[in-house]
Amino acid sequence: MGFLNYGPLTGYELKQGFDDSISHFWNANLSQIYPTLKEMEREGLITIQVEPQEARPPRKVCRITDAGREELRRWLRTPDDLPANRVPFLIKIFFGGNLAREELLDVVRHHLELHRERLEAYRGPGRAALDRWASATGLQREAFYWELTLEAGVKFEQAWVEWCEEAIKRIEAMEADTHENPGR
Repeated sequence: MGFLNYGPLTGYELKQGFDDSISHFWNANLSQIYPTLKEMEREGLITIQVEPQEARPPRKVCRITDAGREELRRWLRTPDDLPANRVPFLIKIFFGGNLAREELLDVVRHHLELHRERLEAYRGPGRAALDRWASATGLQREAFYWELTLEAGVKFEQAWVEWCEEAIKRIEAMEADTHENPGR
């Protein structure tokens, strides 16, 4: 509903909005978007109007209703709890004593590379997409808040990169691996 509060959009345009602006902390697939739109229409939070197009299938344009705007504001005001932490990678580190040092280093180095790639995506294409969105919509006040969320994503990835680099140094500094034959 947040995107629809900015203006009418199709499901496909909503997906583009997700991909271009908030994918660093929330993703959505078209297979999730369309059923959610239908449910929000049933609840009276949005309307969906079919608009014919020349030589193309009709567009289903979604618009937020007054009830939808009120629900959005209610949801935005409601405090959240911290999400449950479920990081499979950290389970691998926790039980890393079952691997040879080089095997565990390979796992951490791979994870480090993934976070470096994501960090660069946030700094490059992510930043560019946010700037395009702000320019295209003219929503400068909102763009300030979009920028804050992108900065959170950058800091999150920076922290992971730093942690992985430190973990690699500490694992490499360990004395000769006493678990070269895992599974004692």
